[in-house]
Amino acid sequence: MTIVLQEGVIPAIRQKNDYAVVAITKHGVEIARRLNEQMSGTDVYYMSKFVKGDEDQRGIQLFEGSVRMLFPALFPAYQGLIIIISLGAVVRMIAPLLQDKKKDPGVVVIDDKGEHVISVLSGHLGGANELTHEVAAAINARAVITTASDVQKTIPVDLFGRRFGWTWESADKLTPVSAAVVNEEKIAVIQESGEPNWWTHERSIPANIQRFSSIAEGHASEPNAVLLVTHRLLETEEQTILQNGVLYRPKVIVLGIGCNRGTSAEEIENVIVETLAELSFSIRSVKAVCTIDLKKDEEGLLEVTRKHGWEFHYYTPEQLNSVPVDAPSETVHQYTGAYAVSEPAVKLYTDRNELILVKKKSGNVTISVGLLAFKEPVQLEMGGL
Repeated sequence: MTIVLQEGVIPAIRQKNDYAVVAITKHGVEIARRLNEQMSGTDVYYMSKFVKGDEDQRGIQLFEGSVRMLFPALFPAYQGLIIIISLGAVVRMIAPLLQDKKKDPGVVVIDDKGEHVISVLSGHLGGANELTHEVAAAINARAVITTASDVQKTIPVDLFGRRFGWTWESADKLTPVSAAVVNEEKIAVIQESGEPNWWTHERSIPANIQRFSSIAEGHASEPNAVLLVTHRLLETEEQTILQNGVLYRPKVIVLGIGCNRGTSAEEIENVIVETLAELSFSIRSVKAVCTIDLKKDEEGLLEVTRKHGWEFHYYTPEQLNSVPVDAPSETVHQYTGAYAVSEPAVKLYTDRNELILVKKKSGNVTISVGLLAFKEPVQLEMGGL
């Protein structure tokens, strides 16, 4: 079936994968078909006049009319667009669709001979830079990336720690802090928690970037900009460090939860929020909720973990009983087969015997809190230290 493109009408497309490949020339079609074979996760679209006869079998979608009218349908549907059209034409066609770098898909352009793959839009947050490298490798082309942090092999502030699941608290300072990084100003990376192996380049960390383990140390270095990684809620006097800084939340908090059958999601969530506030911990740093396998279908627990996108782990009574606990309970054992639930569940997940909160009972909920710990890489290079 051919998609007929009409002015003012958003066409119906069949999206099956994360990336769309678009071509409008004879050579572009050949590149698109080759890319579809070499790279999984792509839906191909090209003009019907280049039909080969195997499009239905290969899931390729044909269209007729101006390709410009195809993009309003592709833009919100795909994570990335791979377009085999001249760069200038692509810029003109997608310009009216641009919203925000946190929403726009990554856009990559390939020249008609398949020699260059260019990252055009949403290089970092939209993943266009990574996609450019992947596409270039698939068709043996040259990747062209102009993002300063990639070219200079320094820290991409908007992506810092993303592969570990870190999130930034606010986007307000992303731009000025990024500018300070690429302009090689004095940068303090203050890391209180989270994965330490965030430097991925082969060369050493640039000398203008210094690492510290506390806010006090970082503040004393008088940096021009700060990247602060912590699960803690900052004290009022600590917040001045973020005058030109970005706060990142690593996923390091593990919650152990025990509850009575039928406990509501609202009650469970309230206990979690209240407990984290008492500990001065950020809810954005929660990684996982752990419990006993008897609770694997507990709807209140499932609803809370789904809402926040947290991992949900459960253990057998035998696994829980294999871990020493502070106050084993015969009553809990009578009903569950385990002498404790929340405390050993956290210890199993974190592989640590030390907990931040051993156990707290609140209404129908029992909660324990632990932190993930990470070892420094053996040969980590530290510029400026």
